[in-house]
Amino acid sequence: MKILVVQDYLRSGGTERQSVLLANAFAAAGHATTLLTFRPGGALSATVSSAVVRITLQPFDVGLDWFAPRLGRAARAHVFDVILCLGRMANCYAGGLQNRLPTTAVVGTMRTGKRLPALFRASLHSVRHIVANSHDARSTLVAEYGVPAEKISVIHNSLVFPANLPAEDATPSSRLTLRAQHGATTATTVLLTVAMFRPEKNQRELIEIVAGLPATTDWQLWLAGDGPARPACEALVARLHLEARVRFLGFHRNPSPLYAAADLAVHASWSEALSNFLIEAQAHGLAGVAYAAQGIAECWRPDCTGWTIPRDDRSAFRDALVRLIAEPAALSATRAADARAYARTTFDPQRQVSAYLDLFARIGSARC
Repeated sequence: MKILVVQDYLRSGGTERQSVLLANAFAAAGHATTLLTFRPGGALSATVSSAVVRITLQPFDVGLDWFAPRLGRAARAHVFDVILCLGRMANCYAGGLQNRLPTTAVVGTMRTGKRLPALFRASLHSVRHIVANSHDARSTLVAEYGVPAEKISVIHNSLVFPANLPAEDATPSSRLTLRAQHGATTATTVLLTVAMFRPEKNQRELIEIVAGLPATTDWQLWLAGDGPARPACEALVARLHLEARVRFLGFHRNPSPLYAAADLAVHASWSEALSNFLIEAQAHGLAGVAYAAQGIAECWRPDCTGWTIPRDDRSAFRDALVRLIAEPAALSATRAADARAYARTTFDPQRQVSAYLDLFARIGSARC
């Protein structure tokens, strides 16, 4: 099977990580796989397997995510069996690709809680099939955008970092070393979030939430990632005099050591489809607390490995954190084991990749 994966740019976001994971896995399974991006470069560019053919449309990076010169020509020239569009910009072009290439199975995706652009909405009705990464996302497609339910398959995100840590990163001593680098002791509860600094990821409100934890609580908040909203968050931390409590860790190509060193996952995003961060954190044994958003409740076993808090209910968010911080060690260990088992089974990469390939085989045989 010849598969084309389309993504606008290999920035450090969750959708981009899924694009690279799927392209690499399709190639490893023996399929001729091409990864096409509109913009060259990107933080994840080096993670693409040498077995994957690369096509970049912009001859140099013009900084425009939507600019895809000669996309249709590139897709037509290679005669692909399946074209998988990932990300908002790629999906805006999906309908046009399907109209140009009626015998190719163009697959759109729904992986966002944001309002969809007009071209994206039009593409939903033109493509051969749509993959939603949560049942919530599927319901949104049916109820808000009028997509027939039979045209949609649900395939959850895959674990990008499935807790297969190198030995040096998994040892108790390395965990303590990393914590000590940031001033956390064995008694400190380290709260972790890994996400790009964008307004919708809402790190700002997360800082304000933890700022209200009881003064006697020994905690730190680790914020991993970069992006345009980071300077405002750093200024907020300075205004609240939380420099000793909040750590800005920057972008980590592989955040597994951070998961291994932290105690709880926290997420205040209001725009999601299914959080890669929360499922990866669970795979490393971290229970989580997050605001309700599309797909969040599908990230975990509710009220067992994670707690979904109504949006803007800061008191409930803090109460959940206080309860988990005070939890006896034996109960925390049991919860960690449950989180690992749930995440590694539900979001197993081999299982998700097989689901995509089975779907491609099924819809690819139904040629127009």
